[in-house]
Amino acid sequence: MAYFTKSRKSINIVRLLEDAVAILESVGIPIADKTERNLERMAMAFLAVAGVSNLFQQASDSRFLKTRDIISFINQNFEENISSGSYDNIRRKDLKPLVIAGLVLNSSDKPEAATNDPTRGYSLSSEFKALIRHFGYPDWKNNLDVFMDNRETLEELLARKREIPKIPIKLPNGKSLELSQGKHNDLQKAIVEDFLPRFGRGCEVLYIGDTSNKKLHINQAQLFELRFFELAHDELPDIIAFEKQRNWLYLIEAVHSSGPISEIRMLELKKLTKTCTADIVYVTAFLTKLDFRKWVTKIAWETEVWIAENPDHLIHFNGDKFLGPY
Repeated sequence: MAYFTKSRKSINIVRLLEDAVAILESVGIPIADKTERNLERMAMAFLAVAGVSNLFQQASDSRFLKTRDIISFINQNFEENISSGSYDNIRRKDLKPLVIAGLVLNSSDKPEAATNDPTRGYSLSSEFKALIRHFGYPDWKNNLDVFMDNRETLEELLARKREIPKIPIKLPNGKSLELSQGKHNDLQKAIVEDFLPRFGRGCEVLYIGDTSNKKLHINQAQLFELRFFELAHDELPDIIAFEKQRNWLYLIEAVHSSGPISEIRMLELKKLTKTCTADIVYVTAFLTKLDFRKWVTKIAWETEVWIAENPDHLIHFNGDKFLGPY
């Protein structure tokens, strides 16, 4: 099967990338939902971690590559010019399926490892490394069958993950949703079911994302009518709600581990919403006072803070009035 029909790379590199994707597909990495470029990047990241630039028998022992080293290997061997600043894409996109599947190990998940420990970084699991060295040989199929025996594929792992109990949430209009489990989504549930009924006066939730589905609920038509910025933008707040009576648009950040509305974040949101026809209310929400305490010095003036464990109260970071747009 040809995975790369649009690639302008040399024929030898394309063949190696085709083989890399074939290996990954054979061990259960889902590829149907990926673009050609996504596949190409995943294949190159896999080859870099393996240390393979020609033959899979080259797969290196005791190889631990950090993300910037992976970028360097890709640029040197696969006719790429990826910026060294793209290391986060390597971690969060290109290698993530392989890490979840247990094919690639990430030693930085070990907190005891020192920053300068030479074994920090990404490496192939020993079993997967041994397997790929047989690729292209007559015994490949037998070794693949042994490797896959009683092994859950990533597709199966993801399916099992979807069966994990969800957090039910009911929007003000009565619509029910389900969020994946986690503290962040516990807070999002509290915002919708406790904050908005108290301080939103009949708000309609126009957007709410989930850790596994960033566009879980969207009223795209209403947001378009309010001339809100492009929904595909990476800087969407966690929850957007609209109070029609006062023409107030609530931009709400649910903070568990990061992301309060700081001065920089507010300036960013102001710039993105400069054509919006509604008045903006900026809200940062926390589960507990202890969580709030961690972030209090980062919160912007002229914004609001709501704490779920004390749902009847607001903290107003302003000088001349209470809850409202400025």
